[in-house]
Amino acid sequence: MAWFDFFSMNSPKRIPTDGGQSIGHNPFEGLSSDGLPPAPECSPAHAGPGAEVKPKRKNRGRVDILRQTAGRGGKTVTVAKGFIGIGLPEKEQLAKAMQKACGTGGTVKNGQIEIQGDKRAEVARILTEANFRPVFAGG
Repeated sequence: MAWFDFFSMNSPKRIPTDGGQSIGHNPFEGLSSDGLPPAPECSPAHAGPGAEVKPKRKNRGRVDILRQTAGRGGKTVTVAKGFIGIGLPEKEQLAKAMQKACGTGGTVKNGQIEIQGDKRAEVARILTEANFRPVFAGG
């Protein structure tokens, strides 16, 4: 007897997946909800069809916020780095919003956003509004 004959003898019968035949007996088929307390109220996201559903805000990932002074002539700069999945145009748009909110200048360099001054709280607020998860890192 060949090894493939052994496996073909011991394999279970295949169940068709075309939906023609029921797989088995449903043990919950005969149950009723008589005598049970009413179901709790649920949010519209969990309600049935026809209910207004708000899309859940997707977390776009972690972004580190640093304060740096090294190599900048003693000037403090807030750096947001670690963006995943966004391109240069979106980073420039975020940088522009940060500059406007902070009232300072800034730029996008090497894939990270640099804002002049120690503006970590304002930068974190803008990143949170853009569905990122800001994390204060470094000093």
